[in-house]
Amino acid sequence: MQKIVPNIWFNRNAAEAAAFYTAAFPGSTSTVTARYPDEGLPGFQSEFAGAELTVDVEIDGYRLSLINAGPEFTPNPSVSFMLNFDPLLFRGDADAARARLDELWGSLTQGGTVMMELGDYPYSPRYGWVQDRYGVSWQLMLSDSDGDPRPFLMPSLLFGGAAQNRAREAVELYTSLFERSRVGTMVEYTEQTGPATPGAVMFSDFQLEGQWFTAMDSGVPQEDSFTCGVSLEVRCRDQAEIDRLWDALSAVPEAEQCGWLADRFGLSWQIVPENMGELMRHPGAYARMLEMHKLVIAEL
Repeated sequence: MQKIVPNIWFNRNAAEAAAFYTAAFPGSTSTVTARYPDEGLPGFQSEFAGAELTVDVEIDGYRLSLINAGPEFTPNPSVSFMLNFDPLLFRGDADAARARLDELWGSLTQGGTVMMELGDYPYSPRYGWVQDRYGVSWQLMLSDSDGDPRPFLMPSLLFGGAAQNRAREAVELYTSLFERSRVGTMVEYTEQTGPATPGAVMFSDFQLEGQWFTAMDSGVPQEDSFTCGVSLEVRCRDQAEIDRLWDALSAVPEAEQCGWLADRFGLSWQIVPENMGELMRHPGAYARMLEMHKLVIAEL
């Protein structure tokens, strides 16, 4: 089971977005994993009675959870998704990897905004960065097959704004908290590059619970920083794990609600029981959850 699941906030159109992604990514699937209760919702959620609450999309075996809610939050480029077109993932066929990258670029750019044009860069012969029609950011990169291979999809954390030059600190914290964690690549800036100081992280990748992530300090000034638009949901095996991670990560008391927290860098996490769906089927559990900060399994 995938322990850490990125959650993406959508404004009443999570099911529509899920259909878009399953059409864009061959072999992907989507499943409605939770619905709002038919009754007992607070007034601000009354229009969602019986509607989808979360829709999970699985891309190349990697799960993303789409939250169907209101306009309170939107994703931004501080958290993007790196798509690694390594020929090893295409039976060693570099031409097939490149063709698939170009095809997906065509799909994701429809109605979207190109942030970095698709082209040849020093770190990749084929790379582009796009914000799709729903505001979700994707980095598409043709990579080589040398060294330790990486999976097709990896969440990418961009440290800018108030979190500028704190990528290394974050990687060290996260890898200290989760099992099966390690740092893979760590490349530093060698000179001042915009707001990035010498020694800041130009690029890094690391594993948490065996899952790959990337992190970097921004080399250009950023207005965007982390929000609830994209959060990392951790599916915990018991109350002890919830308590441990909550105590280690939560740094913004006013952000604590319904199992959500913000860490010292502003990144949003959801610390939840791994059987959350089962717990939410108990009568009154949804209403009790809305009153909680940290989730207490026994009270759900």
